[in-house]
Order: sequence, then structure tokens, then C-alpha cells
Amino acid sequence: METLSPPASASQLGETIALVLGDKAKSMKIALGEVTVLVAAADYAAVATLLRDAAGCKFEQLIDLCGLDYSEYKNGQYDGLRYCVAVHLLSLSLNQRVRLKVFCPDDDFPVIDSVNGIWNAANWFEREAFDLYGIVFEGHNDLRRILTDYGFIGHPFRKDFPTTGHVEMRYDAEQKRVIYQPVTIEPREMIPRVIREDNYGGLQ
Repeated sequence: METLSPPASASQLGETIALVLGDKAKSMKIALGEVTVLVAAADYAAVATLLRDAAGCKFEQLIDLCGLDYSEYKNGQYDGLRYCVAVHLLSLSLNQRVRLKVFCPDDDFPVIDSVNGIWNAANWFEREAFDLYGIVFEGHNDLRRILTDYGFIGHPFRKDFPTTGHVEMRYDAEQKRVIYQPVTIEPREMIPRVIREDNYGGLQ
């Protein structure tokens, strides 16, 4: 029975990826034993292909892909592009992992290449990021909402999206269909108030 060889250390993997990607790697970070590579949007698809096929990488499997909204990062002190896509990759043959990050170049209309043609596991992950963050994946052959309703307005994981939503839906027995209407939930103060009796805990 064949056993996996010990994985390369994070620093060794970082060196290998740096050699494979060259100047396509904008930056690389090693933290907590994990390698994170940041690339430009224009190089994203090419980098993904290199990471899958290069001899020292062989990241055959996409484990996860998600959107990120940096609009309130560092308590609003962040000054950079707003929307990012993070991809977690696994090499079964070499027993190693890497995180690939890419920022969408346009905050108003975030668009990035799809990697569904490189790893078909990206299909539903990209649909989820599109649904929840509004990130459009260019070249995806079936980019539809996956979690919200067909007529849903907006993208729930954007940090400027109201927690109550824009509209609410309910079934109307008279019309015999689902209808949309303005939100009827009233804003509430979510900070709990604690009122203690006099001499609580024996304190004066």
C-alpha cells in the first residue's frame, strides 16, 4: 500500500511556488504553517493552471472558494480594493495545501475570471460567492443564485446590506402566491441591558 510522503514545509512550499509563478505572485505570506499567495486579477486563471499542473505544485483539487468584503477591514482604516476571492487548494499527490487570493479590480462591478474550467469543484462555490457578494465570475457557464430566492434583491454578505433585507416575502392566501412587500420589522437595540438590584453580591 502506497503511503503519502511527508509534506514540504511551508517555507519549502513557498519557495517552490515562488519559482513556478515568478513575477505573477504579487506577494506571499507564511503564517501558522500556511502559505498564502496574492496574484493580480489579470494573472488569476494562468496562475491557477500553473498551480494545478507544475511539477512541484500539483494542486489537483479545489477544496474551497469564497468571497471576502474588505470594506470594514481594520475598523474602516483599510485603503484598498474591496472584494476578494480566496481559494484553498489541495495536492493529494504531494500532500500539501495553499491559499490563493485575488482582488477584483472594480469595486462597483466586481468581476474575476472563473476557475470552473480548471477545477470543476469551483462551480457551486463561485455561484455562492456571486449570490452572497455579487462577485461575477467571467466564463462561468451557469452563474445563477444558489441560496437566495429567484427575485431576491441585493447580496446578503456585503457589509452595507441591511440585516433586515430590502423586502420581505410571504404567502398570500387570497392571491394564492408568494408576494413581496416592504420590510415590517422594526429596528431594535441589540445591546442587552443588565439591571441589578441594590446590594447585588453584597456590594455597597
